[in-house]
Amino acid sequence: MAGDTFDYILDRRTVQLSITDAVGHGLDAAMLATLAVGSLRNSRRAGRSLSGQADDVNDDLVRHSGTGELVTGQIVHIDLEAGRAGIVNAGHPPPLRLRDGSVGEVELAVDIPFGIDPTWPYRVQELELQPGDRIVFLTDGMLERDAARLELADVLLKTRSAHPREVVQFLGAAVLEATNSDLRDDATVLCLDWHGGPPRRRRSSGGADESTSRGLAGPAVPSARTQRR
Repeated sequence: MAGDTFDYILDRRTVQLSITDAVGHGLDAAMLATLAVGSLRNSRRAGRSLSGQADDVNDDLVRHSGTGELVTGQIVHIDLEAGRAGIVNAGHPPPLRLRDGSVGEVELAVDIPFGIDPTWPYRVQELELQPGDRIVFLTDGMLERDAARLELADVLLKTRSAHPREVVQFLGAAVLEATNSDLRDDATVLCLDWHGGPPRRRRSSGGADESTSRGLAGPAVPSARTQRR
């Protein structure tokens, strides 16, 4: 049982994703995390905007905990047709971006975590994307004291030609090695590759008719997590 979550949904026009980290450990953190990801899913299904999703999860957590428990997180909406992305950053560690052979943090303004202030106006910021970008979202368990010995940038550079699914496997193995398999916090990683490009034709391998894929020269969102046992 742990307090980290990741979630994503992909359709023909958008990618939406989230990564969250509930305070604490054990059953209480797991219940708080379940509430957060459930609220975000309900908001997406209701067609809420990115700022609306942030408001909803914040309201739900405040009602549940009375502002006594909090969840950090980031929620992202990518318009595949326009190639534009927005992000809400609720007190969460910045993502890492691999671009043109170098790795750096994505600079974001920081709003307070969800579940503290029911009146807080969460900001939707631009998440700049260029074809070839690899963006890694993570929780603070990847940065905790023992894991800090791990040079995440070096791992991302060494795995830059790997599939995103392999990248999260390498990162998970590396943080376990750095901590001697004794993680003191939940650690979660989600990797997004953005290819960009115009709409293209694709043929279903299941025998369906050929169809137009809008912007899906675009994202790949494999993800994985490593948690303390």
